[in-house]
Amino acid sequence: MKAIIPVAGAGTRLRPHTHTQPKPLVPIAGKPILGHIIDNLYNNGIRNFLFVIGYLGDKIEEYVTNTYKDSIQTEFVLQEPRIGSAHALWIAREFIKEEEELLIVLGDTIVEMNYTHFFDIKNTVVAVRKVDNPRIFGIVEADKNGTIKRLIEKPRIPKSNLALVGAYKVTNIPLLLDSIKKIMSNSASANSSWEYHLTDALMEMVLQGEKITFVEVDNWFDCGKKETLLEANASLLKRHGFETSVSTDYPNCIIIQPVRFGKQCKLENSIIGPNVAIGDHTNISNSIIQNSIIGSFSELTHATLDKSIIGSDSSLKGLIQSLNIGDSTEINFTSNNE
Repeated sequence: MKAIIPVAGAGTRLRPHTHTQPKPLVPIAGKPILGHIIDNLYNNGIRNFLFVIGYLGDKIEEYVTNTYKDSIQTEFVLQEPRIGSAHALWIAREFIKEEEELLIVLGDTIVEMNYTHFFDIKNTVVAVRKVDNPRIFGIVEADKNGTIKRLIEKPRIPKSNLALVGAYKVTNIPLLLDSIKKIMSNSASANSSWEYHLTDALMEMVLQGEKITFVEVDNWFDCGKKETLLEANASLLKRHGFETSVSTDYPNCIIIQPVRFGKQCKLENSIIGPNVAIGDHTNISNSIIQNSIIGSFSELTHATLDKSIIGSDSSLKGLIQSLNIGDSTEINFTSNNE
């Protein structure tokens, strides 16, 4: 089975980090988002990958080629203009039209589920997760037998809380491509920003009689914005194998697991953790850092950070204060005035 991963988007919700690198290469728990996706699929038997690239696509291609050159087969297709996930598949149609089955995984989502069961289902199947605010996701509505009757992108009045999490297995490729062609020829199927959603194409398949069912996933990490990226970082660091077993001597440091340190980090006089991932060759001194992601080749001194993302090649020097405070004085340096 071939896996197609659309990674063309600009990742505007993760700026400023995506000004210089594509969103799928933003690090989380010790490696890029895309690395987690590829490794997850590889561990479940996928060897043939097609990447639909766009914004800073040369960096995506360089990362995949250098990291996985001896383990997977890769193809790259450029999406221009970048007008949605369905359009990304249409751009790649010559590379997928002969496939009997196609696995589609979006490039900003990490999904954990029983892939063996997912792959064994004979019909087209989508992965879902129950959410608290279904209005901001693609949603599926199904009958009592689990057959999907409706898929809708970001409904104003949701009738279901089953959100599409960005993993799909399609068994009728000709109908998928015909459905994409149809919604692209009908401007009413596009939203106000003229994007063509895979959700709409799948709904067209349902209207044409295709049976589509769903599987609820075990875990879903939506890495599209700062808050959810940090939540995913914390969750993954708690998994066996992600955290760093601290054997290196870091002078006068307190390390609170889980943490993940890159190669040749230098730490001194600091409190690090919990839920902190630090990239390679980064130096940190006289700092307190928790619940944060720090890039590679950065230098932090006298920094106090919580729920922060610091990019690579960055320098942060905190404020050193000498105070002479008299009686009946209150000073509050907190950012939220607690």
